[in-house]
Amino acid sequence: MQRTTNELMKKYTFTLLLILSLLSAKLFAQQKPNVTSEDSLNNNISKSSTTIGGYGNAFYQRNSRTQTANINLERFVLFTGHKFTDKISFFSELEVEDAKVSGGESGGEVAVEQAYLKFNLNANQYIVAGLFLPRIGILNENHLPNTFNGNERNYVETFIIPSTWRELGVGLFGSLNSLPVNYSVGLVSGLSSEMFEHGSGIREGRFEGRNATGNNLALTAALQFYQGDFKAQVSGYYGGTVGVSKRKADSLGLHSGVLGTPVAMGEADLQYVNNGFSVKVLGAVISIPDADKINRAYANNTPKTEYGAYAEVGYDLMHLSGSAKNKQLIVFVRDEKLNMNASIPLNGVTDGTLNQNYVVAGLSYLPIRNVAIKGDVRIAHTGSQNPDLIINPNPVAQPYQQNYNLVNLGVAFSF
Repeated sequence: MQRTTNELMKKYTFTLLLILSLLSAKLFAQQKPNVTSEDSLNNNISKSSTTIGGYGNAFYQRNSRTQTANINLERFVLFTGHKFTDKISFFSELEVEDAKVSGGESGGEVAVEQAYLKFNLNANQYIVAGLFLPRIGILNENHLPNTFNGNERNYVETFIIPSTWRELGVGLFGSLNSLPVNYSVGLVSGLSSEMFEHGSGIREGRFEGRNATGNNLALTAALQFYQGDFKAQVSGYYGGTVGVSKRKADSLGLHSGVLGTPVAMGEADLQYVNNGFSVKVLGAVISIPDADKINRAYANNTPKTEYGAYAEVGYDLMHLSGSAKNKQLIVFVRDEKLNMNASIPLNGVTDGTLNQNYVVAGLSYLPIRNVAIKGDVRIAHTGSQNPDLIINPNPVAQPYQQNYNLVNLGVAFSF
């Protein structure tokens, strides 16, 4: 009875947030982006030819399921950019996750998050070439930790849309003179279905600029509409996942070629902020029509369909205080729903733990726009565990808990 009540409450909360977001277009406006060195270079207003910036976050987390806590410098990213001329600029980010990387120890990562040239064609259009972030969802492009609520990134844009998703390629970004519309199209390296892992969606299939195969590619596109301060977006991705030779692909029973054995993704989102109120809503779905062939070749339990959605409402308690100026104290609640095996092929195995719901609530205090002090609670509920997926079980392992919570306290910054 208690489980049923909890599920109903979560569904009611999610539905309520969706209704609020859809009815609030006239009351809310889009948040202004934070001013960083990257913003200055991107807007062609940097004071020097070479600029340095960055961002990072650290937090404490208590897990009720494991009865453990940990403290981690989740990431530190150093931005370096250079303006060659008013028409040509370079952007790069070097990221360190979990503070350090040590030989022979698990955890930690050093990676290039961006490294691309930007060519300004005119006031409304530019081309990027190199390792860049396609415009998919909200978080992928706008992922500074002081610009989103909660210490952790939302799970929908971590596992369904695997932010931060960067690939090598070229992209065209622009806006229309006659309509309040932005657009982008891109041609980037595809995914590797061999690297798909059960429990993380398509995330591990990304190349992220490292030895990406050129045999399969992907197309991305996004369309943004803005009226006043309201913004709505639809975006999509379609790409191949088999980069091996045709002979090897045939032996594995897979389709090779530029778009062979494809992954397709569609996404839509809305954003509003005004008078202290803020709303974000996003939904995404992934289709992998040849999942049965991927499973036959690699035995990685790839699903045919995955989906995720979230809705978030926040309010700045300092909005009406004239003395607060740029300070903010945001109280928020977010409801997230995702299922990484919404439908599976006949040779797949259902995992109820990948059917997940999270309710996140907390506070974000920003003494200035580029610094945030955060506290939040993430209440989690998942489906049941499938015993067929438990190999060599630990005889002293605790029973799987479908309900648990995470308590987070942390700081975030950008410059």
